[in-house]
Amino acid sequence: MVAMPPASASVGVAASTLVSAKRPHNPISRARVEKIVSRTVGGFGLVFGLQALPMMLAHNPALRPVWSVIIDGALLGGIGAVVITAILKRGVVAANAFVAISYFVALILWPFFVSEPSPDGDGRPWLWYLCTVATACAVVAFSARWAAVCTIAIPITFGIVRTLPSGGSVSWGLAVLDSVYAIMLGGVVFIIITILRQAASVVNTAQSAALGRYVNAVRQHAVENERVQVDAIVHDSVLTTLLSAAFARGAQAQHLAATMAADAIGHLQAAIAAQPNAGSWTSVGEVADRIRATALTMPFEFAVHGDPARRLPFHASEAIYFAAVQAMVNSVQHAGHDRMVARTVTIYCPERGGIVVEIVDTGRGFDEARIPEERLGVRVSIRERVENAGGSVSIQSCPGVGTIVTLRWPGGHIAPGESRFETPSREGFLQ
Repeated sequence: MVAMPPASASVGVAASTLVSAKRPHNPISRARVEKIVSRTVGGFGLVFGLQALPMMLAHNPALRPVWSVIIDGALLGGIGAVVITAILKRGVVAANAFVAISYFVALILWPFFVSEPSPDGDGRPWLWYLCTVATACAVVAFSARWAAVCTIAIPITFGIVRTLPSGGSVSWGLAVLDSVYAIMLGGVVFIIITILRQAASVVNTAQSAALGRYVNAVRQHAVENERVQVDAIVHDSVLTTLLSAAFARGAQAQHLAATMAADAIGHLQAAIAAQPNAGSWTSVGEVADRIRATALTMPFEFAVHGDPARRLPFHASEAIYFAAVQAMVNSVQHAGHDRMVARTVTIYCPERGGIVVEIVDTGRGFDEARIPEERLGVRVSIRERVENAGGSVSIQSCPGVGTIVTLRWPGGHIAPGESRFETPSREGFLQ
């Protein structure tokens, strides 16, 4: 038994093609959204931190204990860390969590160590300018549940501080107004960031699912191509050879059967040694020489028109060659053995590139729609083989008149009865 190349080899080629495919520039993803959010929060934090800095310095140092200097440094340093980590894309969560926690601790300790509010004109502590920054940092650093808690708890704590002497001794109404205002700002930030994250997560999930389906489709396509190739080789190399040998009558038929048997062994050996995605090229002339050598073993006239130096991918040249051989074998087997049956093989090299091969006979002809499913010669060995290589096949046949099989690479629609190339064998054919 001859071992065939596994379908996994084709799958590996498809997978490597998928991996090497160019990825879209700056795709929408959760990671990209997180980067944008962290940099935006860092930028606004830097602006509001600079706005609060003069009010920090305006406090009388004699009235401010050492702890206040530490808190000031922690908040400003934390905001700087948020900006730096957002640029470097490392330690973003830790830096934002540090700012949110430091701000909350500063609010709690403010009444115990500060006797007067910041002299900013309305008596608000300078911490007011960093309230939304702290809630935004909490949204970046914590889960949605804890971020929502911080978005509400931090402004409420600030409102309580506002009612104390260190916060300006304002009325509860004004304190509630400040708290609600801060909650609204923080809530807007929370909603925007949460929606962006959810949308990015949905996109990530959709992209992963689509990629998974695509990989699965590539694998199925590779397996199907392998199946078609194996079916075609088995049909060409085994069934056709056995049928030819069984019905061989006369020296010419026996010689044809022997030639086909030798070709079958060569085909199977080539299939074993074939390397997927070799990426090699061959010339039309080389394909024409191989088809000519096979045609000379059968009653076919052969001709080439155009420049045979044009190049074809290896897989396309193999598909065209084997399909042409199968078409010639079908003609010999089924078109009739009458000496009056004319058979020609013509290769055209179009100026725009590619190759066109025509196999023509004036034999019995056939109706392709009435070919049984178990007969693989036309369906698998010719049509599927060429189409899987990116080509196209046209079969024009009329019972009792003859057949024209046209193989084209690269593929293109060939309408039935369309005469793109005129040859002597076409004269009066299918008219």
